[in-house]
Amino acid sequence: MKFSKRVGTLTALIAAMALVGCGDTQEGVADEPSDGSQVITLSYAFFAPAQSFPAIQMAHWAKELNERTGGRVEVDLFPGGSLLTASNMYDGVLNGVADIGLSATSYEPGRFPLINLAGSLTGQDVNSEVASRMTYQLIQEFGDQMPELNEFKVITAFTSEPAYFQTIEPVRQLEDLDGLEIRISGDNSRVLDALGVTAVGMSQADAGEALQSGIIDGYAASREVLMDMQFARMAKYVTDYPLTNTIFAALMSREKWETLPVDIQAVIEDLAPEMAAFTGQYLDAHIQRALEWAQQEEGVEVIALSSDEASRWDDRLAPVNEIILSDAEQQGLPAYAFAARMRELMAEYRAGTE
Repeated sequence: MKFSKRVGTLTALIAAMALVGCGDTQEGVADEPSDGSQVITLSYAFFAPAQSFPAIQMAHWAKELNERTGGRVEVDLFPGGSLLTASNMYDGVLNGVADIGLSATSYEPGRFPLINLAGSLTGQDVNSEVASRMTYQLIQEFGDQMPELNEFKVITAFTSEPAYFQTIEPVRQLEDLDGLEIRISGDNSRVLDALGVTAVGMSQADAGEALQSGIIDGYAASREVLMDMQFARMAKYVTDYPLTNTIFAALMSREKWETLPVDIQAVIEDLAPEMAAFTGQYLDAHIQRALEWAQQEEGVEVIALSSDEASRWDDRLAPVNEIILSDAEQQGLPAYAFAARMRELMAEYRAGTE
């Protein structure tokens, strides 16, 4: 797949794939391999609903893998926590409950300290395509310095867009954040701390009930959830200031990977960077649709900060990156080299999409 494919084409393709049910045989996929060999069936688990963008990625990956292997590989999809949840996703893969698990690495900050730097550093005013391609490439280049991946094969990796405050009451200035309890993923809480917010750690799947019950005042996440998770029914305000990213990684155990035929492995390897770009392209287009829907159907207001107010937020967050990088270096991680390469890739991929 070329990264320059039109987003409209991707959107139409994905809309059709979103109808695929959990574990269902997909329409148009061969029942038997064209060469008569035995079918390999892989199970693929995710914690959020089938309409969420990572699960849409799952469906596309399954379809592409089946077609490119001539029907030799079929994939049973288990979104919505139906097989594994966010709390046990990667351990479940290592224990053989699922062949592939997709989760947010920030849900396990101690397990993926270097990968999570790509999401926890602030100031990433980039779209999902740029961030996703950057993140996958960083994992390829720094993988030998990520011992946490020794037991896994990375099937693909991608990110959300930067998180934005989406709240029950409007946030127009720093003072409006005082005392708020905001859900954010994993170790991205330091950004909220710097802004005077109480960070609440919980999975995205639990945020809807927490909003309804008043446990949280809002959340910081990419904006497609306004429509996909129907959060616009409760969160009526979006503050237009980018914060941190959430990293997603689809992982297979090394043990399972080594059982696959070499030619099947090659197809999966080819798909990995394509899926990073594809997912980012899909999400960027989908976010625009979600924002339009939220504003038109649910009366959501997008709040633009004045330049002076945005500068106040910038000043408050300026020291956070240095603290994050310094802490990581003290843990023996190549944090500064990672961040420098991250900035290079960000500029490279941004230039390629303009």
